[in-house]
Amino acid sequence: FGKKPDEAHIEQLLKDLSLWDKRSSEILALSGGMKRRVLIGKALSHEPIILFLDEPTAGVDVELRKDMWLLVRKLQKAGVTIILTTHYIDEAEEIADRVGVINNGELLLIDDKKNIMHTLGKKQMTIELTEPVSEIPDSLSCWALELSEDKKQLTYTYDPRQNEKIDSGSKIDVLLQAVSDAGLSLSDINTSQSSLEEIFVSLVNKKP
Repeated sequence: FGKKPDEAHIEQLLKDLSLWDKRSSEILALSGGMKRRVLIGKALSHEPIILFLDEPTAGVDVELRKDMWLLVRKLQKAGVTIILTTHYIDEAEEIADRVGVINNGELLLIDDKKNIMHTLGKKQMTIELTEPVSEIPDSLSCWALELSEDKKQLTYTYDPRQNEKIDSGSKIDVLLQAVSDAGLSLSDINTSQSSLEEIFVSLVNKKP
C-alpha cells in the first residue's frame, strides 16, 4: 500500500483479531473464520483513515463477531471513518453514528442514528396493575390501550412526532390520572422505544 511496515501495529492487529498464534500458518490451512480474519487484517494493515466493510460478520462465528466489533469501536475512537454494510440491524444500532436504509437497491433515507430513532421511532408505556381486570374501562377507551393476556398490563403506544406534549410528560400525567380515576391501582410503570430494526421493518413495509 506504499507504506513502510509498522511491526508494532501489525502485531497488535493480529492480536486484536486473535491471529497472533497463527502468524506463521499458511492461509490455505486456516479455517473459513480464520481466513475472514486475515482479510480483515489485510484491510487494516496500512492504517486506513477510511475503511469499507461489506458484511464483515456475515456467516462467521460469534467469537469473530465479538472481536470484529471490539476492533471497530477501537478504530472509531482513533478517528477512522467506517462505511459498513450489514443485515444485522442490531449491529448498526449498537455501533453506527449515521445510518442509511436501502431496500431493493433504493436508498430510503440516510441520517444520524439518534435522529432516526427520535423521529421515526414510537414509544410505549406499560402500566402494571396490582390486580387483573376483565376488560379496559370505557372511560379509558379514548387512549387506545392494549390489555395483556394475563389482564395485568395496559400498554399505551404513542408517536412523539404527532404529539410533542407526550414527551414533556403532560399527556402521560393525564393518562395516569385517568387510570386512577377508573379505579385501577398501579404497581409499576415502564417505558420503551422502538429499536432500529423495528424502524427498518416499518420503512420497508411502507414501500409499494
